[in-house]
Amino acid sequence: MDSAVVVHRGRHDQDMPAPHRPALSLVREGVAVNVEARWRREVGRFGEELAVRHLRGCGYSVLDRNWRCREGELDIVARLGECLVFCEVKTRSGERFGAPVDAVGPDKARRLRRLACRWLGEKRPAYTEVRFDVISVWQSAPGTARIEHLQGAF
Repeated sequence: MDSAVVVHRGRHDQDMPAPHRPALSLVREGVAVNVEARWRREVGRFGEELAVRHLRGCGYSVLDRNWRCREGELDIVARLGECLVFCEVKTRSGERFGAPVDAVGPDKARRLRRLACRWLGEKRPAYTEVRFDVISVWQSAPGTARIEHLQGAF
């Protein structure tokens, strides 16, 4: 069995109860791993997988997932008939930070449009319409979630 040490970092060096410690890292074999960052990535992957299932269940064809370039990433590129849809997926495990769709503000929308132009330039698909959607996923308990699909979000 591997040995692991849990390291908590905060503003104060005093010993705080575990739920109130701000940054939790796991040190394994001399390498620190940010547990909270890993957990956020897992929540994000869970949300994206549910979003893909939702889109396919609604008749969309998923053309690309997690497409990256030096400027950023597109979560999902899908097609419904002749409409090309760029989907931003936002997942939350609670209401503490507000609704997931609220995280897509004007700056994020501009960046997603730029990324979509790069994707279109690289892939050159045939389409008659382009749309930007936001899919919000709330993970309420392990294995359960609520999905909200906002079509034409921006």
